[in-house]
Amino acid sequence: MKQTNKYLRKKILVLGLAKSGVSAATLLHKLGAFVTVNDMKPLSENPEAQGLLQQGIKVICGSHPIELLDEGFELIVKNPGIPYRNPLIQGAIAKGINVITEVELAYQVSEASFVGITGTNGKTTTTTLIFEMLKEGGKLPLIAGNIGTVASGVAEQARPENTIVIELSSFQLMGVEEFQPEIAVMTNLFDAHLDYHGSKQEYASAKANITRNQSGEDFFVYNGDQAEVAEIAKGSKAEPVPFSAVKKFPEGAYIEDGYVFFRGEKIISTSEIVLPGKHNLENILAAVAVSKLKGVSNEAIRKVLNTFQGVEHRTQYVATVGNRKFYNDSKATNILAASMALSSFTEPVILLAGGLDRGNEFDELKPYFTNVKALITFGQTAEKLERVARESGITNIKRVDNVESAVPAAFELSDEGDVILLSPACASWDQYKSFEIRGDMFMAAVHKLK
Repeated sequence: MKQTNKYLRKKILVLGLAKSGVSAATLLHKLGAFVTVNDMKPLSENPEAQGLLQQGIKVICGSHPIELLDEGFELIVKNPGIPYRNPLIQGAIAKGINVITEVELAYQVSEASFVGITGTNGKTTTTTLIFEMLKEGGKLPLIAGNIGTVASGVAEQARPENTIVIELSSFQLMGVEEFQPEIAVMTNLFDAHLDYHGSKQEYASAKANITRNQSGEDFFVYNGDQAEVAEIAKGSKAEPVPFSAVKKFPEGAYIEDGYVFFRGEKIISTSEIVLPGKHNLENILAAVAVSKLKGVSNEAIRKVLNTFQGVEHRTQYVATVGNRKFYNDSKATNILAASMALSSFTEPVILLAGGLDRGNEFDELKPYFTNVKALITFGQTAEKLERVARESGITNIKRVDNVESAVPAAFELSDEGDVILLSPACASWDQYKSFEIRGDMFMAAVHKLK
């Protein structure tokens, strides 16, 4: 870890706990800051806050009192999930207090370089592929962010010979100041999290922060098929490295004659790749581009792509029961992700979908319903999804209480050779604390069928 006096004797407020808040508070305390932690959960129900209190860190729990801003804080480290419209954050900005996220703190203390991955969909798969390729290539990667260990915890342990591969959300990227990845990746850009950002323009601006501080010695790996992403690339100072599954970009990664190429070099036949889904070809191309830029051999890349079957909760094969294949795509928290999952299969599909209602309709799913033979719905959006299914000619529709009851209901409606797919097209928070818990409930119900 880099030794820095930047935070020595500075009054800093860590707003919101969870894993990132605990890690940030602990690190700042080690760096000599006067840390105050503020979390909504009452102290009696907050073991994380109790642990920080035992370290001698000041803890205020149960609310976000606006009066905290009278204590003269010089910096706020904000949990990414707390929106900027929060009154305390608004008040801090009005007072000229800098607001960062824990990722920025990690960057400032890290001895290792960063590969940062963002985008609406495909971040986790791309991040995992890059990590596995760098590891296979002997490049000593560490994984961090939404997918792995909290970034500042990883940064504390990282050495100069390491590379931190980090998945980054728009929430995290809104709070960076100096963060400069050696390689930045943008997988794609679609409407998402508009309830948090307010507009697609603000969402895109947050994503663009991943390349904001890059220089001509850095690389920006981006989806060359998307005009909005290509526009962000034009504004980057980094060397542009496009990828495409449909166009040939000689300066980047592409597919030609059934092979993956990088800058004219043949890497692997697409027939050797075991990860299913057309959408995953884009994730693979992005990962190949990063790995080649980091000096990974073709042999190491091929070894990963010959064996990598996907990431948990992302079109994850679960089991075959009664000659029906079950797939867990609980990470499909938006329409685009569900569309991509549906397009991965040619077999008849029993679709399990529903969840948090963010105000959007689901008409964009209609073109992907051609091989959906039945729909099982649950959650707040059940009625909306059922309307779209009926308008698509699907008559076999059943509403259930939750994911657990959806599994046996789907099995009853299925035939041998069918795919039973959990791809909710919605966030989980109306019924489950996370998409991971939702996916775990689905998998447990599948195994119960056995």
